Amino acid sequence: MKKRQKIRQAVLIVSFVFFPVTIFYFSPYLPIMGGIKGIVVGSLFTFLALFVISLFTGRLFCGWLCPAGGLQEMCFSAKDTRVEKGNWIKFLIWVPWISAVTVLLVRSRENLRFDPLYMTWHGISLHSFYSYIAFFGFLFLVILLAFTVGRRSFCHHACWIVPFMILGHKVQRMLKLPSLKLSADEDKCNSCTLCTKNCPMSLNVVEMVHGPSMENSECILCGQCADSCKKEVITYTFK
Repeated sequence: MKKRQKIRQAVLIVSFVFFPVTIFYFSPYLPIMGGIKGIVVGSLFTFLALFVISLFTGRLFCGWLCPAGGLQEMCFSAKDTRVEKGNWIKFLIWVPWISAVTVLLVRSRENLRFDPLYMTWHGISLHSFYSYIAFFGFLFLVILLAFTVGRRSFCHHACWIVPFMILGHKVQRMLKLPSLKLSADEDKCNSCTLCTKNCPMSLNVVEMVHGPSMENSECILCGQCADSCKKEVITYTFK
């Protein structure tokens, strides 16, 4: 394993270890509860920040920093996910959820208040019996999807955060902003398929290399494909 991947996996593990502290800052439930009371909660700030960051880094967060991503990569024996089907499911979850949050906040617009630490104890997420139930219930869901549907299935099918970054990436392309990407030298490729076999998102990377571009909304820019390629066909670029 190359040094870059060791660093990436170490960062993911650290992110997961701190998940009991940070889970409420990624919560889809708190914005609903806060919206009912006219409160803009911490997770909404997180989602907005990830949207802005994705304008320049795509889904790099998913591949390098996401606590749930770290948990899923620990499920190393899980089978590949059939990514050509079901990626739309996360938008089926996201659209009614973000619509409900928006309606609740607009309804309370005259009395809105900001509380990034809402329902946390001095900024720490897990501090009550019910918060532990939510935490372990979420972990169970992520692991269950990994071993029944496939690797990183939660990212493909159920994550409510991913649409923010996919939309950010689409805005980046529309505005032609410089962004971190993967690029490939097709002439060097001998179609050994190591890149495809090592992709944690189960993408057909060889097909991407020989296609018009390496662009894929499900790519998390983890660099596994680049680091597993003996011909150094794939590289990071910022353009």
